Amino acid sequence: MKRGKKMKASIYELPLNELTDWVLEQGEKKFRATQLWEWLYQKRVQSFTQMTNLSKGFIEKLDETFIINPLHQVVVQEAQDGTVKYLFQLPDNHMIETVMMTQEYGLSVCVTTQVGCNIGCTFCASGILKKQRDLTAGEIVAQIMLVQHYLDDKNEGSRVSHIVVMGIGEPFDNYQNVMNFLTIVNDAKGLAIGARHITVSTSGLVPKIREFAENGLQVNLAISLHAPNNDVRTSIMRINRTFPIEKLMDAVDYYLEKTNRRITFEYIMLSHVNDRVEHAQQLADLLKDKKKLTYVNLIPYNPVSEHDQYARSSRNDVMKFYDVLKKNGINCVIRKEYGTDIDAACGQLRSKQMKQVAR
Repeated sequence: MKRGKKMKASIYELPLNELTDWVLEQGEKKFRATQLWEWLYQKRVQSFTQMTNLSKGFIEKLDETFIINPLHQVVVQEAQDGTVKYLFQLPDNHMIETVMMTQEYGLSVCVTTQVGCNIGCTFCASGILKKQRDLTAGEIVAQIMLVQHYLDDKNEGSRVSHIVVMGIGEPFDNYQNVMNFLTIVNDAKGLAIGARHITVSTSGLVPKIREFAENGLQVNLAISLHAPNNDVRTSIMRINRTFPIEKLMDAVDYYLEKTNRRITFEYIMLSHVNDRVEHAQQLADLLKDKKKLTYVNLIPYNPVSEHDQYARSSRNDVMKFYDVLKKNGINCVIRKEYGTDIDAACGQLRSKQMKQVAR
């Protein structure tokens, strides 16, 4: 995004080391950066003037250079299962969505990384709007912060404990901003969300999977596979034309060799498209040499009015598919659904309010 002269960056964009560099450039002591960090992420203030142990002059420098929160909360929807969907407005008036889910293990937030998406999966609502721009690291961090403020306002003492980078957009198509975001939310002096409590999903950008393997973060990786062979995958996922399954699996092998960390394969169940018993056996064969470090997530298809050529697989077909994988020793689970009644479930991330708000 090009910034106008008067548009300030969000201070959420800076990892602690970069914030420290900026503080030193202002002639301040190094410990001021840690104080700032604590105000932002532990005390979670929303104004520089609330930072009472900083000098007036330093607060003025902060205020001249940065804003804290770059997002404006427009709509909040709560589903019957406790899922909460947020519609946020960006400084350039684009809209994004973020979803909070209540899991058995804690509160998980699904963040968006781009305005729109260019991957073009034919079953997914998130790609209906073509990519307009990448989100900055600060705009991604702000999603977590605004959800945490929402929890703080409820005075329940709850905190965001898990993050999935699976909202609108392809995270690896906005690689550096996503990596900065992960560094910020993982920092032990700030939000301290454990790396193993964070999962990043990709549709299969092979070079970035390899790069991700080298970065040393203990963040989990999920791959949106959705088909066991090239014919089916190409028909539903345009990215397979550039990075077919053979290239994708080579990158997976590289990642597993480098990290020895488990990969989750996401597989959305589409009736009469990819849900036959023979598809399940092909998937088992594809993963058999790496089954100790792989996990398959079978995802019930969620209705998308713009993609009415697809239907949800029957419960019987899902169970047959699941049984084939289990008999072949593949770790798998049928994903529990969250927020379907407010269009917050997988593949439904879009807002019916966007046109109304943008008018």
